[in-house]
Amino acid sequence: MSPSRKTYHHGDLRQSVLTAALGVIAAEGPGALSLRDLARRAGVSHAAPAHHFKDRTGLLTAIATEGYDLLAAALAGTPELRERGVRYVRFATEHPAHFQVMFQPDLLRADDPELLAAKERASAELRAGVAGLPDVPDARTAGIAAWSLAHGFATLLLTGNIEAALGDREPEGYFRSLTGLLFTGQLPEKERS
Repeated sequence: MSPSRKTYHHGDLRQSVLTAALGVIAAEGPGALSLRDLARRAGVSHAAPAHHFKDRTGLLTAIATEGYDLLAAALAGTPELRERGVRYVRFATEHPAHFQVMFQPDLLRADDPELLAAKERASAELRAGVAGLPDVPDARTAGIAAWSLAHGFATLLLTGNIEAALGDREPEGYFRSLTGLLFTGQLPEKERS
């Protein structure tokens, strides 16, 4: 057996299918995914991807699991809530296909143990940002408010709905300005004009 054939059987196909799927999702959305098409793109039999993912839902669940792990890693080690929000927005812009899939539970196997564990890791990182806030009477509500702000901004950014408002400003700086306005009632000096 050739070395490349042996490598194929040890995981390269799984990663190739995941990479191809992320490309399709980024370009056309999750609805455009087909295991048969991904097999064709990878140059393997149409049944080969099913060995790793079973079906389309399994593939999307694997993408969401990877996304939650990437999000948890992106948020880790950032004590300040505002910077966690910035990292959340950065994650969304750097991993738009993951972001699209992660928050569509109807596409996923909700009871998948790996997905549940990855979601919990990301949730723990999101909660950790709120834990350090002083005088928060309801940490859960504060966490949902912070997540809503970051997620809403990221979604509007990815869908092109705030391009005019951004102008030539970079999204992360603009997000910092928004949070400053909401939390202090003031824009930073450079944003006032």
